[in-house]
Amino acid sequence: MGGHSPATDSPADREAARRADGLGTRIYLDPLVHGRYPADVVADLTAGGVRLPIHEGDLATISTPIDLLGVNYYSSRWHSGVDENGLPGDRVIPTGRPVTAMGWEIVPEGFTDLLVRLGKDYPGLPMWITENGAAFDDQPDEMGYVPDTDRVEYFAAHIAAVAEACRQGADVRGYFAWSLMDNFEWAHGYSKRFGIVRVDYETQTRTPKQSALWYRDSIRHQKGQL
Repeated sequence: MGGHSPATDSPADREAARRADGLGTRIYLDPLVHGRYPADVVADLTAGGVRLPIHEGDLATISTPIDLLGVNYYSSRWHSGVDENGLPGDRVIPTGRPVTAMGWEIVPEGFTDLLVRLGKDYPGLPMWITENGAAFDDQPDEMGYVPDTDRVEYFAAHIAAVAEACRQGADVRGYFAWSLMDNFEWAHGYSKRFGIVRVDYETQTRTPKQSALWYRDSIRHQKGQL
């Protein structure tokens, strides 16, 4: 889940962002929480010859009350409704922010905006951050230790973004970093490392990275403030 914003205030860009948000967020959460599919998304799909296979009783089952909403966040996107030649089309516009090894822009303020928005659009549903993290091109030293300052900075900025969302009224109850260990990334295999613990894939040795030590110390510090 991520934020979807128009690249400019033009009608075409606003429309592109609406469609992206509809298919990326609302098509899942509206039926889950409100018991209905968003009308604009249904209209878009119908115009494209797609009919949602909804049967009687489906939405009542889908909207069975849940205890919490798990939120995965990695980045936000800015959408344009025209291509490079000015013709109608959907594309994501880079903003020049630093990126992770996945090529995703680092947008902690987008995390705050998303959590605040979810709290307003789906009120009464506590949120847990079930995934948040970043892949970087980790370079271990001779002992297998990874000084991943870039990942530390990513976590620090995004945890601060969650705190800011809470100050603005978002009901966030917990946070899980992704991931504890380097593992198999569904689209890129073992080539991208998200873990705060390095895994030597040849020997299976696990070595806590700088980010793991920072994360541990941050939790201890926060616990001491309670």
